[in-house]
Amino acid sequence: MKKLYKYFFRGLITVLPVALTLYLLYIFLAWTEKLTLWILSPLIGSFYLPGMGLVSGVLIILLIGYLVSKPKVRHLLAFAELPFTNLPVVKSIYSSLKSFADYFSPTGKQGEQSVVILRMPGHALEIVGLVTRRDFADLPDGFLHGERVAVYLPMGYMIGGYTVFVPLEWVQPINMSVEEAMRSSLIAWMARPPADGGQVP
Repeated sequence: MKKLYKYFFRGLITVLPVALTLYLLYIFLAWTEKLTLWILSPLIGSFYLPGMGLVSGVLIILLIGYLVSKPKVRHLLAFAELPFTNLPVVKSIYSSLKSFADYFSPTGKQGEQSVVILRMPGHALEIVGLVTRRDFADLPDGFLHGERVAVYLPMGYMIGGYTVFVPLEWVQPINMSVEEAMRSSLIAWMARPPADGGQVP
């Protein structure tokens, strides 16, 4: 019985990530197919080929990316964002999501950041975090003086995190990408490198 449980657990952790990924892709494809069919049906009637929704979705995203690259369009987009940036509760949610998306955008600040190990003097504790800020000239009075950095400490399963402002000598950069660090934090660093050919012990 114990072996059956072990085999079932191994099969589950093997199939679950693939199944969830395929399920999310299926939901996205089904949504784009329905939306495209609803938009194009008045123009093309009953003529429709499977996959047109995905192609249309990609083309629409490319078109939006091209348009927002134009200064005039970005200026108009700022007016469209006014309801989202002025309503009290909506403003907090929208601003947080937009800042997070901008951080991971190709022109965002991700390339300026680094993954570090935070060590406090006199403690053997090591915490992996992301340096998110190095310049504090625009912050209000009250912060300690000296060369400091802002380090974001993500919590497991993305239930939150902490941002701490520490002296620069407390952090040590490590050879790890931001995506890898966030992915490892998401699963509480339970993933291990496949030292035995990828076999689960």
